[in-house]
Formats: sequence, structure tokens, C-alpha cells
Amino acid sequence: MKLIATIVLSATTLTAGAQSPQLQTVLSSLDKAALSFKSVQADVVYDNYVKVVHDHSKQTGKIVIERRGKNVTMGAVFFDPGNTQPAKIINYDGSLLHVFTPGINQDDQFKAGDNQAKYQSFLTLGFGGSGKELSEAWTITDLGQETVNGRHTEKLDLVSKDPSVRNMFTHVTIWIDPSDGLSARQVFFQPNGDSRTADYNNLLRNSSIKDRFSIPRSPKPQVVSH
Repeated sequence: MKLIATIVLSATTLTAGAQSPQLQTVLSSLDKAALSFKSVQADVVYDNYVKVVHDHSKQTGKIVIERRGKNVTMGAVFFDPGNTQPAKIINYDGSLLHVFTPGINQDDQFKAGDNQAKYQSFLTLGFGGSGKELSEAWTITDLGQETVNGRHTEKLDLVSKDPSVRNMFTHVTIWIDPSDGLSARQVFFQPNGDSRTADYNNLLRNSSIKDRFSIPRSPKPQVVSH
């Protein structure tokens, strides 16, 4: 789940029953944008922060997310700095998540099963998810408007309503463009103080998809089921 992704929450945290007018407007905009969402492709830069050693490590990559009805699929590829060969290839077909490591030719597989809705709540977080879906899964704090990567966004801090998700991420901050429902930035905060920041650029919405980043089958990878 961490492959799929500190502000102190106070009495200003907004619940679904006590939303500010601005947040209501943002959620309504996301509802509208979700109606026409089919896919998105983007370049991404990941900054992985490890608190115990105060270390930042970066990866670059590309990601594609498609939505057909209620089914969501995803493909992604990530590169370590200075390398042209992928460090990871990720593919999710709606029921099975593949995490392929070319260096050891290993395909780690995770069945979504009962976690399917949870997987999709992460995948559509700023990528085609509606305002209704967002408010059903997360307690939302509207932190105001901010320009990120040249885009005018609304900054939202999210706390999952699912205790098992909060065990992985205390909260998630997203910078989302209400006009198209797409994220410019996401930060996932872990209980141990580590965090993962994703910056998205060159976003293409509902365009022809060039690569879904499927898992190579030759040479046959070692499959590890989880």
C-alpha cells in the first residue's frame, strides 16, 4: 500500500457534516471533474524522507491511471538517480498488484481481495476521484489555496476514516487543481516520522495512453505471492 503513497490537526478539522463553503465548492468541483475522467498520465518525482537519519532519496518516473466505471487500473515505472534501467515497475489490474524489481527479476504480487476499495481510494486520490468519494473515505481539512508546479491548487489535509490506513499513514496532504480534479503534489506521512512526497508534472488527462507499464515475461520472473 505504501507503493500506491507534519501538520497538527486541531479543532479546525472539518468533518463531512461541518464543511466550510470553500471546501464544499472544491468537493463539488471534484464531483464534476470525476464525471468525465477516463485516464491520466504524468511524470512524477518522488522524495523519500527517512527521519531517523534525516535522509532524502529521490526517484523519477511515470504513472498512468485509468478508470472504467468503478474499476481502476494503474501502471508506473520508477528510476533511481543516474540510471536508465527501471528500479521498479508497478502494475495494478483492479484485483492484483504487481511490484516488479528488474535487478533481481522478481515479481511481488499482492491480491487486493477485501482491500480493493482501499487500493482504489489511494489510486483515485487526486486522480479522478469525486468529492463524495473523498469525503466518505477521509476527514478533510482545507488549508487554503497555493500555487504548486505552476498550477493553482487547493491544499487539503486528509486523515483516513479507516484505522488500518491510519496505522500506515497518519495523514496525507494533497495539492489538487479543482478545475480538472488532478493532483500537483501529494505527501504521505507515516507514524514513524518518515514521509513520501510526489510531485506530478506534464499531466495528460483523457489522452491516448502510450504505455501501461506491463510486467516483462521474458526471462520469466520469480513470482512471490503475498
